[in-house]
Amino acid sequence: MAHSGVHKDRGELRIHENLDELGTDLAEYIAELSEASVKERGVFAIAISGGSLIGLMGKLCEAPYNKTVDWAKWYIFWADERVVAKTHADSNYKLAKDGLLSKVPVVPSHVNSINDTVSAEEAANDYEFHVRQLVKTRTVNVSDISDCPKFDLILLGMGSDGHVASLFPNHPVLDEKDEWVTFITDSPKSPPERITFTLPVINSASNVVVVVTGESKAEAVHLAIDDVGADCLSLPARLIQPTKGKLAWFLDKLAASKLDGSQFSE
Repeated sequence: MAHSGVHKDRGELRIHENLDELGTDLAEYIAELSEASVKERGVFAIAISGGSLIGLMGKLCEAPYNKTVDWAKWYIFWADERVVAKTHADSNYKLAKDGLLSKVPVVPSHVNSINDTVSAEEAANDYEFHVRQLVKTRTVNVSDISDCPKFDLILLGMGSDGHVASLFPNHPVLDEKDEWVTFITDSPKSPPERITFTLPVINSASNVVVVVTGESKAEAVHLAIDDVGADCLSLPARLIQPTKGKLAWFLDKLAASKLDGSQFSE
């Protein structure tokens, strides 16, 4: 790894020479969290997003992880999803199924995808109801300081505008405090209709990992992590601040190229 350290306010930074190194480190990190969670709770509840993230998780499909990870104990959720058919090219479910889930022995009934036959609002309500049922059975843990679900891991990417999940800059959903899952119909990126976990749910997780690669995202990484003053506090990625959980950033050197090195310690 090119660099690993802890930022004074923004969690652990893991900066990698290239995507291959990042993918190797990410797979090991996820596998260790899975093992610890299964040992402690008997299950591993993980929420994932879309984009390049799934490709970077690809080493989990390879040795040793395809054999050593206890895949039958995984319960998979989506931190956000596009309201399109599951067979549509824009579907985060399809992306994950094709790139990861079809290659490892997960239990099909543990894969918690959205209802793709209803409106965005109905899909969000339906998904929240579903998560609530699994919190009742403690398949998904519950926060000890609120009634929010406490996922074992929420795995996110970040856009060059600083969006995470489907929480976009200056969007009213950033202020949503009561819902666990909400919806938007005006995403600045196509497709416009999406559902998304809200900030209270993301920030209640035991572990949040944000994976960012590429030079086009370097400025957003700087604004999301460095001490840049109050003007960037509304950047969605900046609002990822787990209340009691751990935050880790997995970056390649290009994405980390504008970081202020004085802000973190080895």
